[in-house]
Amino acid sequence: MRVVIAEDHALLRDGLTRILQAFDYEVIAVVDNGPSVLPTLLEQKPDVAVLDVRLPPTFTDEGLQAAIAARAEVPGLPILVLSQHVEPLYARELLSDRKGGVGYLLKDRVSDVAQFIDAVQQVAGGGTVMDPEVVAQLLERNRPIDVLTAREREVLGEMAAGRSNAAIAGRLFVTEKAVSKHINNIFTKLGLPPSEDDNRRVLAVLAYLDS
Repeated sequence: MRVVIAEDHALLRDGLTRILQAFDYEVIAVVDNGPSVLPTLLEQKPDVAVLDVRLPPTFTDEGLQAAIAARAEVPGLPILVLSQHVEPLYARELLSDRKGGVGYLLKDRVSDVAQFIDAVQQVAGGGTVMDPEVVAQLLERNRPIDVLTAREREVLGEMAAGRSNAAIAGRLFVTEKAVSKHINNIFTKLGLPPSEDDNRRVLAVLAYLDS
């Protein structure tokens, strides 16, 4: 699988490259500044791109804007954006097209190699991945989070990360039946239609958070 990386910090850039190569990804291009991102993505058309939100020269939203522009030129181009902090505005903007093949993770998640690689694989496969911490903060800002139980919030976070019922059950050490019940409760409390499709479930959550 062919990957483009855009990251200005040398250590993280090298770390991302080594992690991806260890899992048999082919890193075909690495850039360290905003102006280089869009032409690189359009030229290489990678299977997935891993981009920092803030890149030189302005360190504002160069990576995000390049991602959005690239997907306008190449619809569905898989993009996984990394951010140092929870920035809900950036998350909403990137995920607003609802087409899938996008993700938004905090950089801290990279230290959990299995979680990072899982996110890369899901985005490359057309899925949608959103950092659970971003989901939690958006819930707190947009709706009273106490409509959900603590366990339901955990399940919602796992759903936002694009995980299936079986994967959620394994991570939370509960049965798939229990997970299904929690998900039904979440959709009922949030007024969302149930869906068996993993990507649609994430998009339903995002639709709720954007409403």
